[in-house]
Amino acid sequence: MRKALITSLLTAASVIALQPAFAGNSDRAGQAGATELLINPWARSSGFGSANTASARGLEAQWLNVSGMAFTQKTEVLFSNTQWLVGSGVMINAFGVSQKLGEAGVIGLTVMNMSFGDIDITTTEIPDGGIGTFSPNYLNIGLSYAKSFSNSINGGLTVRVINQNIQNLSATGVSFDAGVSYTTRLGSRDKDKNKDNFQFGIALKNVGPPMSYSGDGLGVRGSVPGSDRSLTLEYRAQQYEMPSSLHIGVAYHWRNTKLVHQVSGAVNFTSNSFTRDLMNFGLEYSFKELFMLRGGYVLQMGSSGADNNIAISALTGPTAGLTVNVPLAKKDSGKNSKLGIDYSFRATNPFAGVHSVGLRIAL
Repeated sequence: MRKALITSLLTAASVIALQPAFAGNSDRAGQAGATELLINPWARSSGFGSANTASARGLEAQWLNVSGMAFTQKTEVLFSNTQWLVGSGVMINAFGVSQKLGEAGVIGLTVMNMSFGDIDITTTEIPDGGIGTFSPNYLNIGLSYAKSFSNSINGGLTVRVINQNIQNLSATGVSFDAGVSYTTRLGSRDKDKNKDNFQFGIALKNVGPPMSYSGDGLGVRGSVPGSDRSLTLEYRAQQYEMPSSLHIGVAYHWRNTKLVHQVSGAVNFTSNSFTRDLMNFGLEYSFKELFMLRGGYVLQMGSSGADNNIAISALTGPTAGLTVNVPLAKKDSGKNSKLGIDYSFRATNPFAGVHSVGLRIAL
């Protein structure tokens, strides 16, 4: 136990020492691509302010800290629908399934699709449209593996394929996520039934080679002046980098002796490579793990200068959500199968917020 704790502390110190290399830079905002990777598509954790990097459990942990996926008991199926920036017509659907392999390993697969509806095709000659529509589409597929190395230490890795399709242009890339979590007995008493009150987690996300667009949309056909000939000019698309980020989080759970009531608090620091850093705060109340009410706040860390009060996102910070779990097995069966219904809301300005509804089956 002592060796594991020392290792975790040294890892945390090393990561903090590398912060200048990952420090957020508002001047680079907009220079990264594949920014849909920064959107949390899951209803439960988004209502928590995405603050539970240290305490995320099950398949949903793939987006936060993949090491938490190691807590999957057997099989988990997860679906979520998000009305992104209500009024914009953008919709996000996410689906995933995870399966425990052996005693300690878990494999998981998730698919996230982001659609923007039908957009009018316009040209320089016909700026008002009326000649048809096109439908941009973003698709991310993540394959993960997580493992429990001990009762306290978990780790995991995700390989994600990213595809962006905009009419006659497309881009495909790959990114990697990695995460570790450590559970301590700090704050636990010998008579406690649970020894996981305090949790610590680190995750590195969206690391991969640059992407670039290709396709017929980069070609322009025109006539040669003074001739009846025509030619096609093809432009080169500039490469763009992944929106890499580093997450460091802690979480603590307060439980009564009969484990009926539980209050969980979490704090997470996000270091973004292409925009401002974030502080995520979350608080959740749970009653017998059947009903959960949560809230959170995402704080954009300002930079010194005239742009200190300029928002870089439509998300204004407050989040809220709730969960209702319905047991699928009798108490005396020894099984912990549940059907969970999740909902979350994220406040925005402008638009009418972000609404997410999720459905999960844990066997």
